Amino acid sequence: MGRGDLTNHEWSLLVPHLPSPGGRGGRWNDHRTVLNGILLRVRTGVPWRDLPERYGSWKTVYERHRGWRRTAPGTGSCRRSGRGRPCRADRLGHGRRRLDVLPGPPTRGRRPQGQAAGPEKGTTPRHHRPDEGLGRSRGGLTSKIHLAGEGGCRPMALLITPGQWGDVPQMIEILDRIRVPRPLVGRPRTRPDHVSGDKAYSSRRNRRYLRRRRIKHTIPEPKDQRVNRRRRGSAGGRPVGFDRERYRRRNEVERTINRLKNSRAVATRYDKRAYVFHGTVTAAAVRL
Repeated sequence: MGRGDLTNHEWSLLVPHLPSPGGRGGRWNDHRTVLNGILLRVRTGVPWRDLPERYGSWKTVYERHRGWRRTAPGTGSCRRSGRGRPCRADRLGHGRRRLDVLPGPPTRGRRPQGQAAGPEKGTTPRHHRPDEGLGRSRGGLTSKIHLAGEGGCRPMALLITPGQWGDVPQMIEILDRIRVPRPLVGRPRTRPDHVSGDKAYSSRRNRRYLRRRRIKHTIPEPKDQRVNRRRRGSAGGRPVGFDRERYRRRNEVERTINRLKNSRAVATRYDKRAYVFHGTVTAAAVRL
C-alpha cells in the first residue's frame, strides 16, 4: 500500500456506495486501485497523465472520476459516498444526535497560469460555458468553494461558484443540499438543530428562511444593519439573538477548510469543468 492509499477499514466503508464493476467492454480495473489513483491526484495535484503506473491507465482513472461525478445529482457515486458517513455516525451514537451546521466563509480555488485561461475583458471564447464556476475577482480568475460542516472537521455540503459571487445568497442553497440518511428507514434529515455563521451571512432573507424552517441560528449582526434597524424604530424589528459561547465553535469550519486545502488539487483548481472540480473537492471531503 502506497502513502495516502485507502486502508482496509476506509475501503470497507466506501464499498457499499460504489457501483458494481462490470458492463460492456473489457475487464474493469479494480475500484480500489482507481480510487487510490484519484486520491493521489487530489492530494498532490499531479497531472492525470503523470499518475504512477501502479494505478493502471491514467485515462481509466480520469474517466471514472469524471463519470462518477457526472451521474445524476441524486444518485451520483461521489454524493452517495459523502452521505454515507453521517449515517454511520448516527448508527454508532447513543440516541438522536444533534446536528449543528456551520456555514463557512468561502475559500478560493485559483486557476493556474496557462490552463484554460478565461476570456479577455469584453470577449467570450467560442467554447465557453456559463456554468463552469469561473469569474474575475481581485485574485484573478478564481472559483469559490462554499462549505457547510457539522463540526469535528466533517464537511456536509459543497457549492462551487464564480469568484466574484457574494456569500449571502449561497447560504440557503448550501443548507438545501444537506441530506443526512437515517440509520434504518425514513426520509433523509434536512433540518439541522442549529446554524452558526459569520456576519457575512447576515441578511433579512437568510434569517426569514431560518425562522420559517424553525432553525435556531447564531449569526452576528453587522454594524450597519444594527444602525439601520435602530433608526427605523419599532418598524426595524427586535434585536437578533447572539450566543457568544456557541459562536466560538465556528473555528471548526475554518479548520475544515484548511484541511481541504491541504489537497493541492483543491487549493488550486486544475480541472476545466466545474462538475469535475466539484468531484475533486468531494473526494477530499469524503477522505476527511
